[in-house]
Amino acid sequence: MGDTERVFEIRCSVQNYAWGKHGSSSAVAQLAASADKNLKIDENKPYAELWMGTHSNGPSEIYKDGQCKGKLKDWIKQNVDCLGSQVREYFNGRLPFLFKVLSVNNSLSIQAHPNKVHSEKLHKERPDIYKDPNHKPEMAIALTPFKAMCGFRPIQEVADFLTKIEPFRTVVGSKNAIKLITASKTNDMPLHREAMKYCFTGLMQQETDIVKRELKKLFMLVEQFNTEGKDVSILIPDMLQKLNKEFPGDVGIFAIYFLNIITLKPGEAIFLEADYPHAYLSGDCMECMACSDNVVRAGLTPKFRDVHTLCEMLDYTGRQISRTKLKPSKVDNSQSGIEEIHFTPPIYDFAVNVIEVSSGCTKATLRPLDSASIVIVQSGEGIATNSTLSSPLGVRAGSTLFISANETVNLYIHSQGMLIFRALAGL
Repeated sequence: MGDTERVFEIRCSVQNYAWGKHGSSSAVAQLAASADKNLKIDENKPYAELWMGTHSNGPSEIYKDGQCKGKLKDWIKQNVDCLGSQVREYFNGRLPFLFKVLSVNNSLSIQAHPNKVHSEKLHKERPDIYKDPNHKPEMAIALTPFKAMCGFRPIQEVADFLTKIEPFRTVVGSKNAIKLITASKTNDMPLHREAMKYCFTGLMQQETDIVKRELKKLFMLVEQFNTEGKDVSILIPDMLQKLNKEFPGDVGIFAIYFLNIITLKPGEAIFLEADYPHAYLSGDCMECMACSDNVVRAGLTPKFRDVHTLCEMLDYTGRQISRTKLKPSKVDNSQSGIEEIHFTPPIYDFAVNVIEVSSGCTKATLRPLDSASIVIVQSGEGIATNSTLSSPLGVRAGSTLFISANETVNLYIHSQGMLIFRALAGL
């Protein structure tokens, strides 16, 4: 790679977590294998995440003519102006975001991410568990129908579940249940949050034997409803079956009655701010986050569960399911046949642009930004040119480019359309 090149291909780390989709059913595997022809997909292996960025747990590498030329993180350190003036100053010379593709087969843990101050405290006290001092707000944009639990339901919905589902009432504790049902009849939001906290904490701290006993009763209730011809949908049986198959007898299964369950259509997004409970359930998505791997877990996981920390930190505000989505804005684009939208969460670490090139359009320009960006091609093929490149770069599905701040990239499209995701700082 020439010393002056400011746009280049990067190869990205694949994470083979057990919850990922297996083999070629995984979007992660498909994109990684398309980008790297030497990668052979193992149909028996999970391909969960593709990491694009500088995080030490999965650093991206610079590639030129099929050869590794070093780590992206090291190149940025030596060429810190590539970040853009504001990003360089605000984030102390670091790339502030981590960009990912996720392919979810089995459910992820019930979790939340600490805010910046809390992250620093957790890292100082338990660096073996919380390995960096940064916060981790994140955003998911669906590539396929994408199902997740996110945020607490409105308190009236939880009260309805507690009234109608005796095993749920038992595992949270009768006193806690009465407190929440009573609070749901008021407009006192602090009381709502307090009651929700008591109930959720009661569930998460419940004895394992009681949880397993009440889950058995819950499945018997599903059978009873079916036998008697009652509306079983109040019990959410499909989700019960899925979670119990993946995590038999786990306390987190009851969380379906606390947390909103949302299915995103392709192109829709959710933003998960600090202290916001969530669990991805199934599907493929793009994900962008602050550059951190801090996760506090308490259910649906074989990993370490920090129940006390999670229950104390959560935002217990109940929200309508529609309020969990992040709406994009349209980017003014004078290029014919090209639509660009901008997802801008209320933080400085990241934003994501989605660029869709329509069939028949043969050229697209990625405009210069005052931020370094990472681009991944989801579909389509062509070549990319830039004034600092010694020769054009071939791009296809899975191709990932690092673009320095204030650089223009021209794409010449050889396919019928192209779909591109571009992560950048949100300053």
